[in-house]
Amino acid sequence: MTSCDLTELDPTSLSTHSPTRRIAWRGTAAPQDMREVPEEAAIAVTYNGATHAVMMATPTELEDFAVGFSLTERIISDVGQIRSVEIAAFPLGVEARLWVDEECAGRLSARRRAMAGPTGCGLCGVESLDEALPEPAVVGADDVRFRPEQIMEAIDALSAGQPLFRETHAVHAAGFWTPDDGLVAAREDLGRHNAMDKLVGALKRNGVDQTKGIATITSRVSVEIVQKAAVLGVPVLVAVSAPTMLAIRTAEAAGLTLVGVARRDGFEAFTRTERITF
Repeated sequence: MTSCDLTELDPTSLSTHSPTRRIAWRGTAAPQDMREVPEEAAIAVTYNGATHAVMMATPTELEDFAVGFSLTERIISDVGQIRSVEIAAFPLGVEARLWVDEECAGRLSARRRAMAGPTGCGLCGVESLDEALPEPAVVGADDVRFRPEQIMEAIDALSAGQPLFRETHAVHAAGFWTPDDGLVAAREDLGRHNAMDKLVGALKRNGVDQTKGIATITSRVSVEIVQKAAVLGVPVLVAVSAPTMLAIRTAEAAGLTLVGVARRDGFEAFTRTERITF
């Protein structure tokens, strides 16, 4: 294989994880055995033929990732602005090719970015603080209420949507849960930002009403995760770990109910707690 190998592969043949040999030490060394390890691939996101960003991600559900990334990066404001999505796989990585309408193409020309960074880095290549910290989208759904038991059920349900984590113990997940349907969708990736983008893309592509449920994520809550949840329009975001102070301030400004440290014994609610009927 050379650096210019352009042999096109079948995208459906991309593996999410592979076995590797290892020796495990837990006080004493066990015999050599096999462990499943998640795959990591370079994903180039292109618009109308021009590369916009290169992300390191898990090579699965890339249509969802491409659409969700486009929405949360505010390249598009509606999935209807995407004319087509194509996934092209090569030995060195994958291209997620999007064709967007002229309004979006003009917006891209005015806001060029070159982003090539580590897994799921939400700020690599951002050239100004205005781009990094835009005014968050405002969440509606002020009449939605959830009981504490439902919040616990939502975060517990996410484990059912983590087959790759069960194999590798090395990826994050983001999910969407409703009282009527339980776990509606879940997406996994090495990067928590990427997992959230995949979830946004999946829900928007399938026309799911996100105003009646809870988004869940298996990570701490940074400001980027809150920004993505606000773009999705979900009223409640629940995470297994704690938020940053900037994430709390951003959630408050977005009208988003932010819940963190969701563990077996309970959780901590930080913003817009009126949506929880204690």
